[in-house]
Amino acid sequence: MSTTKTILVTGGAGFIGSHTAVELINNGFTPVLVDDYRNSDRRIIEGVNSITNTEVIVREIDICDLDKLKEVFEEFQFDGIIHFAAYKAVGESVEKPLDYYRNNILGLVNCLQLAVEFNIRNVVFSSSCTIYGEPQGIKTVTEESPVQPANSPYGNTKQIGEQIIRDLISSGADIRIINLRYFNPVGAHKSSAIGELPIGTPNNLFPFIMQTGIGKLEELSVFGNDYNTPDGTCIRDYVHVSDVADAHVKALDWLLEQQGRFVEDINIGTGRGTSVLQAINAFEEVSGLKLHWKFAARRAGDVEEIYANVEKSMKLLNWKATRTVKDAVQDAWNWEKNLNND
Repeated sequence: MSTTKTILVTGGAGFIGSHTAVELINNGFTPVLVDDYRNSDRRIIEGVNSITNTEVIVREIDICDLDKLKEVFEEFQFDGIIHFAAYKAVGESVEKPLDYYRNNILGLVNCLQLAVEFNIRNVVFSSSCTIYGEPQGIKTVTEESPVQPANSPYGNTKQIGEQIIRDLISSGADIRIINLRYFNPVGAHKSSAIGELPIGTPNNLFPFIMQTGIGKLEELSVFGNDYNTPDGTCIRDYVHVSDVADAHVKALDWLLEQQGRFVEDINIGTGRGTSVLQAINAFEEVSGLKLHWKFAARRAGDVEEIYANVEKSMKLLNWKATRTVKDAVQDAWNWEKNLNND
């Protein structure tokens, strides 16, 4: 891929954004990262630079500020956009719905408005398996599975985001968009130079496990033990963040070869489910430590069991996950130990 392809990456200092920046650089793209660090950390940019041996381009702005975002579009000639920037914690969204609607919807609308204005035809939208809600019957969802009422304001912002995209395509806009509906990105880069770095107490399972294992947190709470699953805990499709990053590069490669205007929905997962207790067991096996954890009450907005049918990603993008849950645990644990050493 030519180095002349310049890609806007919103939320580029975030967990998935930073790993995707690495893969873009490794595949000959020039990413321009936009982030205001409200949910991320400048140290991650240093990590991206060290992995890729480059000085990645960053603009520190809030994408909800249309005028500031427009300045970035005027500064660079973009061949595509990957839009990550959004709040993403299910539990927090239940407590702060207006923050989620304002940030997640306005950020997307601003990006799309400028994409149309500046004639940028290739967009990858960071969507989520939360748009499927609680699957009825079979727990393996395809892209054609019914979109259930969202279990949380966060999930609803992704449903609304996809609807905004469909409405834009229907309006006749000359644009091609892929909604990557990924399941549960976990792990860290194998170098331990970047990884998940949540602000405050983690909302996601893996950083919660790692921070408990290292001693930053006293105890892990497992929310609910009476779900209709083999061990009573929620089941998710955990997919390594480096695999997710690779999916974005494959999606861009594919978009850049297409003609016309359309939207495609594509699941990004492993196709396998892992329960909370299985994830804890994997950590104990990898680390050799006994994790302090307890059962707690169910958490509002949590789905019982869901994982991906990944046939479409393989067929359309020639992408499939190559790393295991145990790989993700090992990489996340190495990253956590590296943070602790710092």
